[in-house]
Amino acid sequence: MKLPIYLDNHATTPVDPRVLEAMLLYFTENFGNAASRNHQFGWTAAAAVENARKQVAKLINAGTKEIVFTSGASESDNLALKGVAHRYRDRGDHIITAATEHKAVLDSAARLAQEGFRVTYARLRPDGLVDLDDLMRAITEKTLLVSIMAANNEIGVLQPLSEIGRMCRERRVLFHTDAAQATGKIPLDVEAMHIDLLSIAGHKMYAPKGVGALYVRRRAAQVDLEPIIDGGGHEGGLRSGTLNVPGIVGLGKACEICRQEMPEESRRLAGLRDRLKDGLLARLDGIHFNGSLEHRLPNNLSVSFPGIDPPTLMAAMSDIALSSGSACTSEKPEPSYVLQALGVPAEIAGTPLRFGLGRFTTQEEIDYCLNRVAETVKRLREMGRIAAA
Repeated sequence: MKLPIYLDNHATTPVDPRVLEAMLLYFTENFGNAASRNHQFGWTAAAAVENARKQVAKLINAGTKEIVFTSGASESDNLALKGVAHRYRDRGDHIITAATEHKAVLDSAARLAQEGFRVTYARLRPDGLVDLDDLMRAITEKTLLVSIMAANNEIGVLQPLSEIGRMCRERRVLFHTDAAQATGKIPLDVEAMHIDLLSIAGHKMYAPKGVGALYVRRRAAQVDLEPIIDGGGHEGGLRSGTLNVPGIVGLGKACEICRQEMPEESRRLAGLRDRLKDGLLARLDGIHFNGSLEHRLPNNLSVSFPGIDPPTLMAAMSDIALSSGSACTSEKPEPSYVLQALGVPAEIAGTPLRFGLGRFTTQEEIDYCLNRVAETVKRLREMGRIAAA
């Protein structure tokens, strides 16, 4: 076993060697611009992009023409929310989301609020699931979009996408989901789930950083968006800019691998996650698991250790890479805004530790981590008791 152990796969995943192998030729021999239509170099790059588009589409049961390549899920979220709001402003001015969304959604909604749009935050249950009755009541004739993430990036809770999608379809409201954490981890079907827009991040699913995609419905009930980047009209006019061909090839290959290996990989990770959970329960008292344990990602465990400062705990375990929450907010040592939104006590909201298991996590690593966490928590608690005496 090699140290340090990496258990922060919600922040980013390593590039799968098979993904890297697929990408390498597009840095060297096949380096052409996919928009160069007059020679073999451009044709080869364009063909690779279209193959990747098919691979991404197949993973979520979308049409090839419904995949728009972006720089990542944050850009996809921005394009989805702002693109819908600006395109359909003559139809309404209301957007619904949740307080536990990724900052790319929350900050996009806040920016739209500054422009005069109304934003409603659907009520959440203590386990992190959206209150569907409250969501239904929040929809009005002026509602343009509901944006609810598929899986939370801190506590791993899975939202009932099919129910939300059906509700939105019945009310003729567009439904967007940030699926950065869910894509490749759980089955997603944009048709069966009535999803109109879906955001994907390559670096959450063993592809490189800096590449992602936005699914935009083009079949029944076609969705139109106002672009947020102007330029050469790439990606059907929705996302101008020279395409990141190696990254797109990597994203396509990553989606293909996930589609083929997801069932077995998810079962394995859920088993390791439960081994970690059960082991912590057996060794420690006074701990709290955050979010629904039934409706959650197979590779996620969020645990609070009341009375112990997460940075202190992580500093004492430098041989294990963990986080106290979203990588996008980790520079701000404040209580988790996700847990605060669920109404949990301050001593729990301020002490979460996020375990993000991944494709390359082993049972040996989980057992090592389990023992290190238990030993360190006990030692810090004892030090606290001595200091208080």
